[in-house]
Amino acid sequence: MTPVLTLYGRPGCHLCDEARAVVARAAGRVPFELVEVDIERDDELFKRYLERIPVVAVDGEERFELFVDEDALVSALSSPHA
Repeated sequence: MTPVLTLYGRPGCHLCDEARAVVARAAGRVPFELVEVDIERDDELFKRYLERIPVVAVDGEERFELFVDEDALVSALSSPHA
């Protein structure tokens, strides 16, 4: 089953852009489905994530915030329930 990576962010967020670049590199190393969520479209998500973005979740489990380590991301995607 292909893991689902959810990237929570917002437009104009430079850390989100950096996370997106790490996610793109990881896509070349391991398969996953990418879902990007703009927190500005949902008041609850905006309140929950504003000070933490970017937040990356794998199969619904938050794994990274503010900074995404590529090797750790690939590892999380390779064994999402580890």
